[in-house]
Amino acid sequence: MSSATPFRDVDRSDQAHRDWLKEAVRKVQADAQRSADTHLLSFPLPERWGIDLYLKDESTHPTGSLKHRLARSLFLYGLCNGWIRRDRPVIEASSGSTAVSEAYFAKLIGVPFIAVMPRTTSSEKTRLIEFHGGRCHLVDDPRTVYEVSAALAAETGGHYMDQFTYAERATDWRGNNNIAESIYHQLRLERHPEPAWIVATAGTGGTSATLARYVHYMQYDTGICVADPENSCFFDGWVDGDPDASSDRGSRIEGIGRPRMEPSFLPGAVDRMMRVPDAATVAAVRALEHAIGRKAGGSTGTGLWGALRIVAEMVAAGRTGSVVTLLCDPGERYLDKYYSDSWLEEQGLDIAPYAATLETFLTDGTWPD
Repeated sequence: MSSATPFRDVDRSDQAHRDWLKEAVRKVQADAQRSADTHLLSFPLPERWGIDLYLKDESTHPTGSLKHRLARSLFLYGLCNGWIRRDRPVIEASSGSTAVSEAYFAKLIGVPFIAVMPRTTSSEKTRLIEFHGGRCHLVDDPRTVYEVSAALAAETGGHYMDQFTYAERATDWRGNNNIAESIYHQLRLERHPEPAWIVATAGTGGTSATLARYVHYMQYDTGICVADPENSCFFDGWVDGDPDASSDRGSRIEGIGRPRMEPSFLPGAVDRMMRVPDAATVAAVRALEHAIGRKAGGSTGTGLWGALRIVAEMVAAGRTGSVVTLLCDPGERYLDKYYSDSWLEEQGLDIAPYAATLETFLTDGTWPD
């Protein structure tokens, strides 16, 4: 008898699953084909400054936020990796907007969806998740969303999507109409087509990673700045070079800021970070409504405050150019928070000094110390 290892042939193919998979991928890709590009809005600044400020309006996606791009990429990644299966639930840890978008794609391909979210998530986001057929699993401690999501996936035989790990790798950062490529395409006929800065905010860190990688890949001179809210560890982790930085409290600004350094946040790709007070964030979204007639969520306010700080520095230095930030989602999701004076009072937030700073700057170009 030969002592050679016997030949083995293991066939795990399942034609019914392959047929379902092809149809699921087709449906997700078709959603992208049906969706037009998002707008690049101009924020009014004095002409004499020679500076243009733009907001990439991601609220016009079918599910109303920047996270629509991420959810589409995550579903394609999970499907093509064989992780998302017929009739098995997809589970996600989220502060709301990603879950809204993932619920939409889960319904599109016919699988159940469970969102694990902090109990403080806005009621409008909960309503939207349920509208798209998802189920909300609320937790009291935002830091437990990871463990609870993984446990639910194990119990149900489903797939834990884990946006915080896979956001930066699921997106094709070299192009394929990602958000960075779209911004540069839309700026090509503007007077400053290569922005001096793009200002993003970070929840997973995937958007800042995509922007930074694309800028480096295309050899642009644009700087990438991440604006971070209170109660988030990203700023401290970046400044101190500490991958184990953490925060013992959750962010008040839904969608951004994290209690731990997430795998998708790439500190080495980012040129600059700012810590933005939550009261400044609220002042900025209210100033945005006054300037362009649009309500936006808190993450937009954090990024806008950072962008206006950079514009102020350019004005002081006599520099011209353009700056881009993101309008991440609509403010109508947060009427009971960032547009509620009673919520501000409950949180102990005084936006008056920050509103005065913005008014002074937009009037005479000086940024008070």
